[in-house]
Amino acid sequence: QVQLVESGGGLVPPGGSLNLSCEVTSPMFSQYVLGWYRQRPGKQRELVGAIDSRDATNYEASVRGRFTISRDNAKNVVYLRMNNLKPEDTGLYRCNAAPSWGPSYWGRGTQVTVSS
Repeated sequence: QVQLVESGGGLVPPGGSLNLSCEVTSPMFSQYVLGWYRQRPGKQRELVGAIDSRDATNYEASVRGRFTISRDNAKNVVYLRMNNLKPEDTGLYRCNAAPSWGPSYWGRGTQVTVSS
C-alpha cells in the first residue's frame, strides 16, 4: 500500500518561508512523477510544481521563482521550498505520486496559511 504523508505547513506572515515535505512509502519512488497541488479557498485544485524521474521540473506561473520542488530518492521524500509567501498562497497543499503504469496516489495534505 503506497502512502504519502505531508508535513511542514503552518502559519507564516507575508514574505515568510516554509519547507514542505512528503514522505512516500513505496519501493518504486524513484520512478514516480511527483507533484505538489494546492486547494485554495473558493478555487479549484491546481498543480503548484512537479518533478519527474530525471529531475525535470515545472511550476505554476504565479509561484515560479518563489517555490522550488526537489526530491531525495534515497529518503523517498519530495520537498517544496516556498519563499516570499503571499496571502494568496494560502491553502491545503497535497502531495501526489504518479507512476506511468497506473493510478496516482495522494496524501491528505498540510495547511499553509499566510497572514499577518
